Amino acid sequence: MSRFWYVIFFCCCFITVTQAQPLPSKPNIIYIVADDMGYGDLSSYGRNDYQTPNLDKFARQGIRFLQAYAAAPVCTPSRTGFITGRYPARTQVGLWEPLTGQGMDEQMGLTSEQATVSSMLKANGYQTVLIGKWHLGKQPQHHPNKHGFVEFYGVLEGAADYVSHQPGLYHNQDSILRKGYLTDLFTEQAVAFIAQKHPKPFFMSLQYTAPHWPWQGPSDVPYADSLDWRSGGSAQIYAQMIQRLDTGIGQIMASLHQNGLEENTLVIFTSDNGGEQFSQMGPFRGKKMELWEGGIRVPAIVRWPNALKGGEESKQVVISMDWTATILAAAGVTAHPNYPLDGMNLLPVCQGKVSLQSRQLAWRTFQRTKQKAFRSGDWKYLHDGKAEYLFNLALDPSEEYDVKNQQPQKLAQLKALYQQWDSQMLPPLALP
Repeated sequence: MSRFWYVIFFCCCFITVTQAQPLPSKPNIIYIVADDMGYGDLSSYGRNDYQTPNLDKFARQGIRFLQAYAAAPVCTPSRTGFITGRYPARTQVGLWEPLTGQGMDEQMGLTSEQATVSSMLKANGYQTVLIGKWHLGKQPQHHPNKHGFVEFYGVLEGAADYVSHQPGLYHNQDSILRKGYLTDLFTEQAVAFIAQKHPKPFFMSLQYTAPHWPWQGPSDVPYADSLDWRSGGSAQIYAQMIQRLDTGIGQIMASLHQNGLEENTLVIFTSDNGGEQFSQMGPFRGKKMELWEGGIRVPAIVRWPNALKGGEESKQVVISMDWTATILAAAGVTAHPNYPLDGMNLLPVCQGKVSLQSRQLAWRTFQRTKQKAFRSGDWKYLHDGKAEYLFNLALDPSEEYDVKNQQPQKLAQLKALYQQWDSQMLPPLALP
């Protein structure tokens, strides 16, 4: 064969091969949330009494965010912020801190007319599944299946026994019985879903309950009905819970690789709020339920080999609603015009197309702790229910040095910005 015809033959074969395996036009998307994981609970974020090798590897391959925030310091409003892409206080269910499933809030939940990230993705051709915790209402009209999730496998309440799965494990709207450690069941369901043949791109919202109480390890027995779930536990058990979650993340990433999906799958990992007992918040003050940095600063890692360079750290300030905007942008989906997003698409920053963006972010709590906070650039205004503070987070990330007396104009500016934001939200909801 002449050199000319050899080259032509080779090129034709190459074209045939590449055309037979086109990349999907839209990425698969997996959004993974840990429950009550503190900023410093991963070894890649400074924890040194145990290791999280799979999430550490994930961080090395992706982008690790150093200034990521939750939309709220507690479950229900934080989850409302992500699924709607809007501040929690724009939505009635987001006023509950959190839903307890008892008393007045028994009938409350995310209403079906509210646009959600899952409903918008479903409407644009995505296969959608929620695995894990919901905590946005347990009545039929508030069910995940009513909010764009074609399939649901998980728990409706804010917490569940890791061994007995009480108060209940569900597949769609049917109560089911399964044996196994709850974290493992969620991982197994996620791996099985990934292994299915998908004729269209998928969106998986994987909402682990770990390491939220009850603090139970894989070898523990169920809690007695009369025992307070918040009692017990230990640093050792907490480590087991985190490490079991970390193992699950490793299995999920391995499944993506084995099924040839890892290159064009956008995977996001974060926590719904700051940590509680046994957590480490890194250098930050405060914990879950508080608007000190420890209550709202969370780990966050993003990986998408087809679009984002790995092995990087980002100082971009981000919040839960940004993941919504980023997911929709990656999928090429425009937000519902009646429900404009409060989040920012992070892809241009992650791809280095634009510089770090200065942000203005707000938080408030009312039902259990009456606090309010506003961040503008590096400055943060905080009222913790007793006193007000002003911090420069670039110089003082641990919030140790209140500079309101030295910067009265800056304090007044941020208080005014907070009031302007608050006037656009629904009024707080007092507990009965």
